[in-house]
Amino acid sequence: MSQCQNPHTLERNALGRLVFIDVTGMRHASVYPIRAFPITSPSTGLSIMDQSGKELWWFDGVAAIPEGELDLINEELAAREFMTVIEKITKVSTFATPSIWDIETDRGPTRIRLKGEEDIRRISGNTLLIADSNGLQFLIKDFTQLDKISKKLLDRFR
Repeated sequence: MSQCQNPHTLERNALGRLVFIDVTGMRHASVYPIRAFPITSPSTGLSIMDQSGKELWWFDGVAAIPEGELDLINEELAAREFMTVIEKITKVSTFATPSIWDIETDRGPTRIRLKGEEDIRRISGNTLLIADSNGLQFLIKDFTQLDKISKKLLDRFR
């Protein structure tokens, strides 16, 4: 559904929800943006979806999005996308699983429970995604950039 022009409009309604007005002038209320590759390539590929999950519009990348619409999309994505980033692993209860990890994140210190090594997944390159026992996802953007202690603790589980 890629278009070379911009014959649509994206705006907020009185309730603060995004509204997509298509080529025919039809208004689609409560639309939302979805990134094609939110972790590995967040600026490449973005869809505007309706409430039923149907794609209304496709942008090849953020450079293809008009500035005013990009602001609206970024606001919406910030409210929808919630990925806590692990900055440091300070302690693990045991090197067997399950184990309790004390970590420092971009949102402050917390404790997670790792059920098994399979809950640590490499997304791409040096990026890891860790799922705790409650199903929450934590991101390590680049494990090579962690401090020495964090790397040592993480290596015991990978």
